[in-house]
Amino acid sequence: MTALEWILWIVLGTFYLCCLFTVCMLTFQKGHTLLGIVGIFVPLLWLLGAILPARPGSTYESRERARFA
Repeated sequence: MTALEWILWIVLGTFYLCCLFTVCMLTFQKGHTLLGIVGIFVPLLWLLGAILPARPGSTYESRERARFA
């Protein structure tokens, strides 16, 4: 592998880990468990789960309700 390929893999790996700890956790908190699990293989689903509204009774929904109450 060339130096450019190493740099590309490091940048993409760092981006994946960043998404894992931010967008993936938000997807799970909103109650979209299936999207979070499948998103490990197709990270675009994490973004979909983070954009969708939270399910009633989810951690995110109860925290938002308490924050605005």
